[in-house]
Amino acid sequence: MLYKKLTIILLMIFSISCFAQQDVKFKSSNFPNQKSQVKTAKRQIKSGDYSMSQNNYSEALNFYLKANDFNPNNSELNYKIGYCYYYSLEKYSCLKYFEKAYQLDKKVDSDIEYYLARGYHLNYFFDDAIKYYKKYLQENISSDKTDEVNLLIKHCKNGAELIKDSIHVEIINVGDAINSQFKEYRPLITADGSQMIFTSRRKGTTGGKIDLNDGEYYEDVYISEHTEYGWTRAKSIGRPINTPEHDAVVGISPDGQKLFIYKDVNGGDIYESELRGSRYSRPSDISPNVNSKYHESNACISPDGKTLYFVSDNTENSVGGRDIFYSTLDDNGNWSKPINIGKPINTEYDEEGVFIHPDGRTLYFSSKGHKTMGGYDIFKSVKDKNGIWPDPVNIGYPINTPGDDVFFIISASGKTGYYSSFRANGHGLYDIYEIRYAQEEEDQISESKENKVYVTLLKGTIKDSHTLSALEADIEIIDNEKNEVVASFISNSSTGKYLVSLPSGKNYGISVSKDGYLFHSENFNLPDTAEYQEVTLDIFLQRIEVGTKVVLKNIFFDYDKSSLRQESTAELDRVVSILEKEPSLKIEISGHTDNKGSRDYNLNLSRNRAKTVVEYLIKKGISSERLEYKGYAFDEPIADNNTEEGRQLNRRVEFKILSK
Repeated sequence: MLYKKLTIILLMIFSISCFAQQDVKFKSSNFPNQKSQVKTAKRQIKSGDYSMSQNNYSEALNFYLKANDFNPNNSELNYKIGYCYYYSLEKYSCLKYFEKAYQLDKKVDSDIEYYLARGYHLNYFFDDAIKYYKKYLQENISSDKTDEVNLLIKHCKNGAELIKDSIHVEIINVGDAINSQFKEYRPLITADGSQMIFTSRRKGTTGGKIDLNDGEYYEDVYISEHTEYGWTRAKSIGRPINTPEHDAVVGISPDGQKLFIYKDVNGGDIYESELRGSRYSRPSDISPNVNSKYHESNACISPDGKTLYFVSDNTENSVGGRDIFYSTLDDNGNWSKPINIGKPINTEYDEEGVFIHPDGRTLYFSSKGHKTMGGYDIFKSVKDKNGIWPDPVNIGYPINTPGDDVFFIISASGKTGYYSSFRANGHGLYDIYEIRYAQEEEDQISESKENKVYVTLLKGTIKDSHTLSALEADIEIIDNEKNEVVASFISNSSTGKYLVSLPSGKNYGISVSKDGYLFHSENFNLPDTAEYQEVTLDIFLQRIEVGTKVVLKNIFFDYDKSSLRQESTAELDRVVSILEKEPSLKIEISGHTDNKGSRDYNLNLSRNRAKTVVEYLIKKGISSERLEYKGYAFDEPIADNNTEEGRQLNRRVEFKILSK
């Protein structure tokens, strides 16, 4: 009796096993006691088919999965589920359904080997992917996918190679202060990493509308501040940037005072908005030279504010597909006609997500060309001294994946990056992640001169020296060697904050000016070997009043001489400008030295240097009756003469207001 029972059980197990391997159709005869469930499943499949015909894959997936719960052994249904997953954010989930469909019926669809290979590819099974890509080509000799599949095989080989040489990074979800159960993407940060602005399609966006094309909320722009406790809870950036329509941020200036907004008009255009005090201006068309009848998207601006990089599918001047272009700002504030950045940056495939680092030399972008492991990968190219972009380098796995990796940005320090990604352990559909390089990776990067960050961030506040109130002031960056203004900025009127990115390799003069105040100047000599640093400098402007003194920090003399060097003229011209604006001012130019050498020698040197400055001002049309000069030698030090740093501060030229 026991033997008979065991035999029956084994036969039942065998029958079930065989049934599980069979392609089970949705027929009542296959489910004799579940006819109503079969009808329900058929209706679900029919509804799913309709949704898929409308390209609404998420809705179709919901219907198909319900039918699959009833009958998981239908090849066609498994194929459809895999297909829907493939065209969703959860692409990698397609594999098990394509595998099941292929197991049940190897002829379920003429493209089954292609999609099975794509599933293996997305899940890093590169050898299996190559096997089925080749199998697909063998069975579809005249397929219109031949070129694509050959390229995908190459991507698999790239992927295997990149994983072997993976980089050591932490990829960390930035948390629920920023991320929600909905989509967050296109993170942008100021150069110092103190502020993040991003796009989200979450509940509560302006107008509360849902896009009928995809069933998601319209895009809005959000903002978060970085504090010692982490990121603050993101809030809507508000009007006039956010509207009831789609509003997406695609670029930011290093100081955060200017945003670039994507508007779904004219085929897709770039708009700009400036932060004025605590409010952003209404976005306006950046330029008819930049925006065309084609689709312009992601944009970024160089640290000097004079070069705009952006992406367009302008077929009239393209290398292939979507390309990176740039436009330059002329003296009248107009953007030039765009120039294709060309090879080797652009390829015959699509490029997207361009970002120029605050050093002005390092370009990050995403590409479907170059050495990718599939879809868009993120690449990097560092411009050389001759202005040539070398061949881009893949920034590596695990940042890059077989899926699309786009819109990568990195802080000015080069140590922390951000991008958006869909991951199984995320908060929602798309989350923003922080990329932190492990210490050994930082050490490895620092050994390579090519990968070092050569930039100084100068930041602080500008205030009235007496009232300490914030001032909106003009900031000019001068290349002292060329005696030309290389960048102009304005401090924020509400906070007085400013942030200036200074790429290394120049001697900079920095001038801060405002009507009714004496200008303030600083000098930074940043050789091309100067690595990343942050300098905080709070500047207090003095009103034009009798007795007020200003140190002219960008006046240079030859060693032990009173002859002015060429790089002094920009500073002196600012003195001329003040005297022209204030025609009643009478000033004293004074020379000062350190305590090295005799008093007589230093008195003579300081006097002659002050005299040279006065002579320059007279040549520029300033009346000699308004000018006095005097040498003080080392009688009025402003620092300790026992250190080289102190002695350098004491070697200076000042001007003082005598009357007004």
